[in-house]
Amino acid sequence: MANPPPATCARLMLVFTVTPALDPRTVEAAVRAGDVACVVLRAPVGEKLDAARLAEIAAVAQRHDAAVLLEGSEGLVAAAGLDGVHVAAGPGLDSVLRLLKPAAIVGAGGLVTRHEAMVAGESGADYVAFGALAPEAGDFFRVRDLVEWWAELFEVPCVGVASTLDEVTALAGAGADFVALSDALLASSEGAAKVVAAAQARLATGDDAQ
Repeated sequence: MANPPPATCARLMLVFTVTPALDPRTVEAAVRAGDVACVVLRAPVGEKLDAARLAEIAAVAQRHDAAVLLEGSEGLVAAAGLDGVHVAAGPGLDSVLRLLKPAAIVGAGGLVTRHEAMVAGESGADYVAFGALAPEAGDFFRVRDLVEWWAELFEVPCVGVASTLDEVTALAGAGADFVALSDALLASSEGAAKVVAAAQARLATGDDAQ
């Protein structure tokens, strides 16, 4: 990894939407800029993804030991050489778990209540993720509270999604095993790699270091 494991023990996840403008070199530079455990790829709203395009992006992250998951579409995992899926909790989660486990990673996402989280954790999901990968204004405080509650009681790893660097610090402090950097945060004018490096500094020091 580009950096040693952070003092908080939290690791980074990166969220990218696979638009035509997404350059695999951007993804690779971002992965190399911090202790990145995983990249989650998303389809643009209303669009389908091409397995070859996914495979191209996944390869640059996987060569740096980052797992690559796809939001939702489990049917493309094998074709694109991905490591698993990030799937919304609910009735469809059990079927995805049966289909892909244990060969692939299955994370349960979009959790907004304690009950949903406990059901997902008991189902065999590899992690539980609180909130949406594209958070709405006002989501953060609920997400932080759920992370703090989960981290104190359960062993299944939990993810909190951050839209700002301050949220990275707060989620790590609340006990998140992984802090996911939202697509909007990574799309900062500073560039994804610089955002990842700044987030890594937050994790390493536990404060607002830049």
